[in-house]
Amino acid sequence: MRDNDSATAVAAIAVSTPDAPVTAGPVTAAPENRRPPKAPRLPEAAGGTAGRGALLAALGVAAFSLTFPATAWALEGMGPWTVVMLRSVLATVLAGGALAAFRVRLPERRHWSGIAVVTGGVVLGFPLLTTLALQTFTTSHAAVVVGLLPLTTAAFSAVRTGARPSRTFWIASLVGAVVVIGFAVQQSGGAPGRGDLLLFGSLLVCAAGYTEGGRLARHMPGWQVMGWALVLALPVTVTGAAVALSAEPLRLTVHSVGGVLWLAFGSQFLGMVAWYRGMAAIGISKASQLQLAQPLLTLLWSVLLLGERLPPAAPAAALAVLACIAVTQRTRG
Repeated sequence: MRDNDSATAVAAIAVSTPDAPVTAGPVTAAPENRRPPKAPRLPEAAGGTAGRGALLAALGVAAFSLTFPATAWALEGMGPWTVVMLRSVLATVLAGGALAAFRVRLPERRHWSGIAVVTGGVVLGFPLLTTLALQTFTTSHAAVVVGLLPLTTAAFSAVRTGARPSRTFWIASLVGAVVVIGFAVQQSGGAPGRGDLLLFGSLLVCAAGYTEGGRLARHMPGWQVMGWALVLALPVTVTGAAVALSAEPLRLTVHSVGGVLWLAFGSQFLGMVAWYRGMAAIGISKASQLQLAQPLLTLLWSVLLLGERLPPAAPAAALAVLACIAVTQRTRG
């Protein structure tokens, strides 16, 4: 039996390492189904996400740049309250239909306060204040608001979310804001008007709405953020639209109808969807600085759609703004 037992004895081999003495141990077969280690995530993946986020934010800015010219068109045949309320009601039809079609659940209770800020700032506050101001100012003068909005949004983000952009980011942002504001003020002749207070108020409420919307877009898709904000405002906008339509004159023209349709579907919903998704991807501060280009784009649309003249300083201002945007996108923001 000893001989039979020795035939089944476990064989041993010598194993040596540079820092250890020779030892002996049993030979064990490596498991055949062992999974290979996961490959590390490549830097290009994160870069691709940031690139898509910047593209989405830029598309949002492009949509917003048409807001003032479209508002000017809408005011040709509608009163200011009609424009604001009707654009929100029409946008809610699109957003509410999408929420119902995809059977989206109600947001968590903790998110409703942020959605309310988006409603007050983006759905109601900014459209109403800027529309009233555009009855007094040209679109070029109203661009002063947009010139300050990126810097204000970055400041709101730093307070609300704890973001800490670099010193280079803040310097580039300030330079870009100064260039845009100086250009816009020069366009308007430097004379302040009675609507300046309205424009300043719209700046604050919009920055708050942008910050909350960008923060919420990290927890739910951007279109849902805007959709629920529109739905939350529906009792106010439906009532306001009914009252405004009965109190203000209405003249349906190609310009007035086209303007309010763009405001509803382009600026109020689709543009905000791309904007919030872009902010969630690259950060609120960085995305906000892309809006430095918005006043110049608005001026271009004003020339093409409203017949305003392109000033000689526009190309130089555009180059300076693009340089500032490039710096902010390369810094930690």
